[in-house]
Amino acid sequence: MNQRPNIKTPLPKTLALLFFIFSLSISKSQVNPAYDILNAPQNGIRTLATVVNGDTLPLVNLETVEVFTEYTFKTQKQREKWTSIRHNVKVVYPYAILAAAKLKEYDVALTKIPTEKERKAFIKNCEKDLRAEFEDQLKGLTVTQGVILMKLINRETGKTTYDVVKQLRGGFQATMWQTVARIFGHNMKVEYDSAEEDIMIERAIKLIEDGRF
Repeated sequence: MNQRPNIKTPLPKTLALLFFIFSLSISKSQVNPAYDILNAPQNGIRTLATVVNGDTLPLVNLETVEVFTEYTFKTQKQREKWTSIRHNVKVVYPYAILAAAKLKEYDVALTKIPTEKERKAFIKNCEKDLRAEFEDQLKGLTVTQGVILMKLINRETGKTTYDVVKQLRGGFQATMWQTVARIFGHNMKVEYDSAEEDIMIERAIKLIEDGRF
């Protein structure tokens, strides 16, 4: 009886290699280049998609576009009011943005301070730094600019100026300064109303943010 030569062949490894080569040849022949996610398509663009009632539709995120017309002034007084508001907003808007950033920073810091004594010391130091940096500039604001600044602080932080003073200096100080403000015809509890009362202020802010003013 003829005996076959005793040759040991690593059959599993051989089959695995053949399967790998075969799969590569299949993938190269069947993959459509247009669906290659690693490279840009030859035609058109690649985008997200969503399925609606069984149909696959492109899903594109568009940036917000605000459309508005220029003011039409019925009287010279209206034109002067808009000119004044636009100027005053440009003056105080940076302070409102800074106030919002500082208040957020203080809120985070205060949550990490364990005792009331340490919190008061921290607030006192913050007030000292703010006075040194901004007191002279804020003293130069007109009364109207001060009122707009109070509204913009509410717009940026969600808090009235009264709330801010109460949070940082306590209820007594907040009440005292509110009383002073009321004597001069102002209100530290004033809130921002972008839809009606403060619509011109909102328009001025949009012009600033868009770089058009």
